[in-house]
Formats: sequence, C-alpha cells, structure tokens
Amino acid sequence: MNSSKSDFTQGSILGKLLPFMLPILGALVLQAAYGAVDLLVVGRFGTTSGLSAVSTGSQVLNLVTFVITQFAMGITVLIARYIGEKKPQYIGALIGGATIIFAIVSAVLFVVMIGFAQPIAVLMQAPQEAVELTSSYVRICGGGIFFIVAYNLLAAIFRGLGDSKSPLLFVAVACVVNIAGDLILVAGLHLDAAGAAIATVTAQAVSVVFALFLLVKRELPFKITRQDFKINTHCIRALKVGLPLAMQEFLTQISFLALCAFVNRLGLAASSGYGVACKVVNFAMLIPSSLMQSMASFVSQNVGAGKLKRARQSMFTGIGVGLVVGCFVFALVMLKGDVLTGFFSTDEAVIQNGFAYLKGFAPETIVTAVLFSMIGYFNGNNKTVWVMTQGLIQTLLIRLPFAYTMSIQPNASLTMIGLAAPVSTMVGIILNVGFFTWISNRKHLPRS
Repeated sequence: MNSSKSDFTQGSILGKLLPFMLPILGALVLQAAYGAVDLLVVGRFGTTSGLSAVSTGSQVLNLVTFVITQFAMGITVLIARYIGEKKPQYIGALIGGATIIFAIVSAVLFVVMIGFAQPIAVLMQAPQEAVELTSSYVRICGGGIFFIVAYNLLAAIFRGLGDSKSPLLFVAVACVVNIAGDLILVAGLHLDAAGAAIATVTAQAVSVVFALFLLVKRELPFKITRQDFKINTHCIRALKVGLPLAMQEFLTQISFLALCAFVNRLGLAASSGYGVACKVVNFAMLIPSSLMQSMASFVSQNVGAGKLKRARQSMFTGIGVGLVVGCFVFALVMLKGDVLTGFFSTDEAVIQNGFAYLKGFAPETIVTAVLFSMIGYFNGNNKTVWVMTQGLIQTLLIRLPFAYTMSIQPNASLTMIGLAAPVSTMVGIILNVGFFTWISNRKHLPRS
C-alpha cells in the first residue's frame, strides 16, 4: 500500500514531510475560511450587535462541531482497521449502528440548542444588546444540527475508506454555498446574524446531499442492509475509540467558551473585537496545526519501522519549519494586526480591540510551532494520555486563570488577556521537554 511518496521511513525528511502536509493544510484553510465568512460578511453589512452574536454563537457551534468531529474519529479508525484486516463485511454494520447513535446525539443537541438558546447566550455573557441575536443564531443552527452531524459522519466514513480528497471537496462546496448565502441573506436581505446562521445550515445541508450522492455512486467494498441499523458490537467498538477524543475536545472547547465569556464582560466592542481576532488566530494557527497532524503519521510510521532516531529528527525538522513560518506570521500579526482585523469589520473600535488582543497573542505564533511539533511526535509514539494531560494542565490551570485574572483588572486589557495563550504554551513546552527527558532516560525513546 505504501508508495515511494507515502513511505516516510527513507529519503529526505523535509522532502517527505512537506508534500504530505500540504493537502492537510488545504483542508484546514478551507475550514477556517468557512468559519470566517460569516463574520466577514456580517462585519461588513450587518450591525455590531450582529457581529458580536455571530462571534459568540459560532463559539457554541464550534464546540458542537469539533466534539462531533472527534467523536466520529472512532468511525474512521475502525473502518480503516477493518479494511486493513480484510474484514470489509463488518463495515456495513458499523455504519448502520453509528447512524443510530449519531441520530440520537442529533436529537439531543436539537432539543438543547432550540430549547435553551437564550440561557446559552446568557451563560456565554453575550452583551445585552446582542443576547437576542445570539439566541437566534444558536436556535437556527440547532434546527439544522442534523445536517451538521450528518456531514461529519459522512466525512469520517470517506476518510476511513482512505479517501481524504472527497471530504476536502465537501468543505469546498459548503464554502461556496455559505458565501453565496451570506451575500444574499446578510448583504442583500439584511437578516444580520440570523442570515449568517441560515447560510451555515444551508451550506451543510447541500454538502450532505452531495456526499450522499458520491457515496451511493461509488463502488464500495461493503453492503449496508436494513438489519445493520441497530446498536451493535461494531459501533460500540467505535465509541470506545471516539469517546475519549470527544471528551478531551469537549473540555478544550469549554475553555474557549469560558474565555469568550470573560471577554464579553468587557462590552460590545471588546466582544466583537475578540471575535474578529479569533478568526485571524484561526488562520495564523493553520501551519502549526497541519504540522501536528502530519507529524503524528510521519513519526508513527518510523516508530513502526524501528527507525526511532529518524522519528526524533522529524520532530526537530517540524519545529524548524514551524519557527521559520511562525516568525513571519508573528511580524505580520504584530505589525499589521489592524489591517487583518479590518477584513472582518469596518467599525474602528472593533478593529482596534481585535488588534489589541492580537498584540498579546502574537508570540503564540512562534512558540506554538515547538509545542505542536512535540505533541505530534508524542501522538505518533502513542503517548496520547500524556498529550491530553499536559493540554488540560496548560488550559485549565494556566490559560483560563491567567485570562480571567486579566479580565477582572481595572481597565482590563485585551492585550493582557491575549498574552494568556503564549504563557500557557511556554508552560506546555516546559512540561513536554521534561516528559521527553524522563522517558528518554527510561529508554522509552532514543537519546541519540
């Protein structure tokens, strides 16, 4: 199955790592663009209250989407495993059982997001002027949650079948539909935050129909029967893989929601400014994120081949690539952050508040290159429990307390709140260096 291009155990590390990373980066770029479009259009053609609503509401939607994505990872892993084990006859039962489970999850989310939209907005401490619009955004997304969940399930199935290009195509289709929907509903019909939410749900619905069409049309190595649509041992196996990943992602996203709530206390302009800054941050983190995902596969293959020294060298190569790009992004964010936030809003107060946050966040673009390469390395070595542990330490014990403390100061500064990210990352690096040294001394990893 390994071609020369996908064989990471020989040849130039950089020459193999970069081509493998680029498709992953492409998918992440599209996902970030998809999330940014709502804010950009509402920032240009909507109100400041609508911008705050989309900023806060999208944080809630991200929580749901990212947890579902990690939950669905169990499906991807198990499908790939069955194909590797030459047992494709089990895939139908797996998908059928997973469909039932995800339908139940969708029903629960539907009730929660529609029935408790306003309490969610209040809990997020949305500014008073934006509470109703935030509730509307969450409620509309809740109404289309079946499409959002279905999309992630279908993408997981395709990836499990070894097809990563089709999910990339789904994201591209969703982006096009979302952009068109935003322009029509927000810029044209002036529906503000509600229009952005309708565009998001419509885009997901179209991508689901497109994915189902492709799935039906392609020649599959398995069959799905009516009897497969029940809770069975195969979907339970997938749950055991996906649930820990989903739990970690849930706790991480909850921390982001808490951070959003801290900022919302500072007023409408700060809330909106933080929202647009987060979209800039999403793009700034694309290279480190793609490096982390690539590193896990690269290291895992070399560890499996017994080439432990090469696995370690790949980590340092990833750190080097990340630092080069990170220094460029740091300069861009630090010096031209107001230009970047200006893409998402024409309100000068929003632009300057977003820039203020980015000034504190900027060092993160450099230090995260080190952290994410190390995390990818440990993931490739099956040290995922440690990765989860250090992640929770730096998020729950460092970043959130630091950000909260800064938010309650007299004349609270978004710059100081933004500084919480690089401070927690530095702690993460120290923890990971210590762990690497410890396991190296125990001869779990090569020291040379």
